[in-house]
Amino acid sequence: MEKIIVWHNPRCRKSREGLAMVQKIAEEKGLQVEVRKYLDNPPSKEELKKVLNLLGMKPIELVRTKESIWKENFKGKELTDDEIIEAMVQYPKLIERPVVIYKDKAVLARPAEKVLSLFT
Repeated sequence: MEKIIVWHNPRCRKSREGLAMVQKIAEEKGLQVEVRKYLDNPPSKEELKKVLNLLGMKPIELVRTKESIWKENFKGKELTDDEIIEAMVQYPKLIERPVVIYKDKAVLARPAEKVLSLFT
């Protein structure tokens, strides 16, 4: 059975909204949903690179730049894409959420309706 993967933070309202939308679509289409609590199970550097490629985003576009971790450690520094990815691996809280992956596509589901683009 095909599955939709959601990088999810249950404490985040936007992430919960995205997951709810994914679950509704999955039920309608008979798909499985795999929820990955990425704060407990952070992605590797390779996984992040792959997902960024699927998203069509630069690493900085996936960073929560308002997070105190970012402001205190990285803001204002000239960082390479690799260094930004390393920062997200080291501090998964910096990863914007929810990321939804289906087949060979991915979206940052903010707003939740962006998930629909995976199925058109």
